Amino acid sequence: MGRLIKWLFYLAILGAIALIGYAYVGEFFGADFAPPQSEIRQPVDLDAE
Repeated sequence: MGRLIKWLFYLAILGAIALIGYAYVGEFFGADFAPPQSEIRQPVDLDAE
């Protein structure tokens, strides 16, 4: 049981390193992580009374 937990721990660490690496070099492979930018205007009614 201990070996299984150890291998799962190693797999989780390897997955985290791969995810961090993809976040840094993903744009070279065509991944765009920027959010879509557009201006949104919405009227607001203020009740001052």
